[in-house]
Amino acid sequence: MQALVYKSTGSWYQVKNADGQKFNARIKGKFKIEDISSTNPIAVGDLVEIEDEEDTENTVITEIYNRKNYINRVSPHNKNQHHIVAANLDQLLLFATLKDPKTSLGFIDRFLVTAEAYHVPVIIVFNKADLFKKKEEEKFAEIKERYEPIGYKILQMSVEKNTGVDAVKDFLKDKTTLLSGHSGVGKSTFINHIFPGMLLKTQQVSGWSGKGMHTTTFAEMFDLPFGGKIIDTPGIREMGLVDVSKSELSHYFPEMRALISQCQFNDCVHLEEPGCAIKEAVNSGLISTERYLSYLNIRDSINEKNY
Repeated sequence: MQALVYKSTGSWYQVKNADGQKFNARIKGKFKIEDISSTNPIAVGDLVEIEDEEDTENTVITEIYNRKNYINRVSPHNKNQHHIVAANLDQLLLFATLKDPKTSLGFIDRFLVTAEAYHVPVIIVFNKADLFKKKEEEKFAEIKERYEPIGYKILQMSVEKNTGVDAVKDFLKDKTTLLSGHSGVGKSTFINHIFPGMLLKTQQVSGWSGKGMHTTTFAEMFDLPFGGKIIDTPGIREMGLVDVSKSELSHYFPEMRALISQCQFNDCVHLEEPGCAIKEAVNSGLISTERYLSYLNIRDSINEKNY
């Protein structure tokens, strides 16, 4: 029987079949997926085969079907391993805030690189718009101007004041969407707004650090009342890149990818090489200087020992 994985706690999985029946299942024996070695062989969003275990009342997962895509990150518990956040996604909704807590554009760019590497479209939603003053409004306009021309939808909303929420919900209809972002940016509050009876735990931003506190422990998928599914994930403090080399990094910046073929050298990494179309585009204003600097920062942080 086929089933969809709705929740993963590490050793047990909550799955649901096509009839809407829920089962608590575990992996049958040793379970290895070809070409993927991660801390979790099965992720929320996976389509699996389940069966009843002989002589017990247990349900076991016996097979995983091919994934359309998945999102990967460095394991929060071991930087030498990686963790599959979720699988079979139509899109990602990245929650960000300009204050309480402040989301850095460096974090956003790392997140976008990961999404580009796994071919998952991203919508960036700036929550807590009710806290915006002139400085934040100007910053939001600047961010919108930087990211929308290269293909990313930028929205603002305030779940607290219920403004802009319906526009965000419209993007979720009939799609499987991964919700992500730092802790404290309002993911759980947003989910509680969609499902008023759910009352997911929410927590105030830590006063001494300005950072959000973790409230969601495991990834979990929910069926939307208006069609579609969302996957809630634990808040991410850092977005560690997996399987991205320095030489291929520019391919995950859409504005660079469009010009790479015009560079004089095939192996151009857009630093000091002559005839670099990317550097020329930065100098002429076609590519944002801030995005180029972000590319350099991310490139410097990539550890090449695994390549």
